[in-house]
Amino acid sequence: MDKLTLNDLPAESLSGKRVLVRVDYNVPLDADGTITDDARIAATVPTLRHLVDAGARVVLLSHFGRPKGKPVPEMSLRPAAARLGELLGRPVRFAQATVGPDAAEAAGSLENGDVLLLENTRFFPGEEKNDADLARQMAELGDVYVNDAFGAAHRAHSSTAGVAEVMKAQGKPAVAGFLMGRELEYLGGALTSPARPFVAILGGAKISGKIDVIRSLLPKVDRLLIGGAMANTFFRAMGLQTGTSLVEDDRVDMARELLQSSGDKLVLPVDLVVTDRLEGSTSRQVVAREAIPAGQLAADVGPRTVEEFRRILGDAKTIVWNGPMGVFEQPEFAEGTRGVAQAVAEATDRGAITIVGGGDSAAAVSEMGLDDRMSHVSTGGGASLEFLEGKELPGVTALGDRGS
Repeated sequence: MDKLTLNDLPAESLSGKRVLVRVDYNVPLDADGTITDDARIAATVPTLRHLVDAGARVVLLSHFGRPKGKPVPEMSLRPAAARLGELLGRPVRFAQATVGPDAAEAAGSLENGDVLLLENTRFFPGEEKNDADLARQMAELGDVYVNDAFGAAHRAHSSTAGVAEVMKAQGKPAVAGFLMGRELEYLGGALTSPARPFVAILGGAKISGKIDVIRSLLPKVDRLLIGGAMANTFFRAMGLQTGTSLVEDDRVDMARELLQSSGDKLVLPVDLVVTDRLEGSTSRQVVAREAIPAGQLAADVGPRTVEEFRRILGDAKTIVWNGPMGVFEQPEFAEGTRGVAQAVAEATDRGAITIVGGGDSAAAVSEMGLDDRMSHVSTGGGASLEFLEGKELPGVTALGDRGS
């Protein structure tokens, strides 16, 4: 995607300009309203520092939670403003308005280098409908639009697609921020010109949520490793017993078709950790995939699988990983995910390009302290999945094109 980025705008052209930046500050809060994971906020700091240093007047838009088109005090972005100020080392103003006179006044009062975060875009019912009038009101707040919210790029909302289109029509630049550019560079590079061998790892609960990703990746990869509960549907397609494991019965024929068409590219677990139940389990054993007992369910891949995956990853030059290998939130079922994460980190150390596709796999890598040993950890689970499927991302498509 040859989209304009912040690097295409001379720094001197930003001085004194109101730069409207779409960020993704949809971060987890505890019961006291304290942010428990600020990774998405921290990821935008390079873009914001660049703008501040250039003398821009920075106006930030973000969504948070699912307030369903009305103000919900518990879903205010005020805590994000406070945390961003700490990360930037400078005050970040906060406005309770998103558009309208109060927002315009707050944006108009900024001096060069100031940063303002506006209230939750999803407090407006038109945001998720890509309402044109709401997009026009947002466009009035900026002279330049920067989208640095990859995690929301797969949504055609007023603050992602709509406002960019309006500002382009007004002759204003609409470009990708540094975080967005990095996401597109790594994911796009993996799909269009990967160093080989190219290995993808897919996990998670359901094959239905990733069937398009599997179909899109199979022609591109050298091997595709499958873990998590989605492997159970493939086992059923192979005629194996799956006990009480999660199986999508309506996807068994589809899994059988993929197995028949993939040759040796598709690699499934050879052993599994099974249990009688996930909560309050009293049993845990490792069994071959052909020997899942009745009344037991698969909760993780087993040690032989981890070693087989590690062997395949050993000479990989490009690795894309999306989805855990088991119920990694529970320590007794986290070893498969941990082992694969360690193998991917070791591949990075050997010079491979390694990309973790957001969501649960990103959370697992963070929890294991391996973020810094991955080439890139995506900030967008759903967006990275749709990108891997080959879908257009509305928040990216709406940005300006180079040479246009």
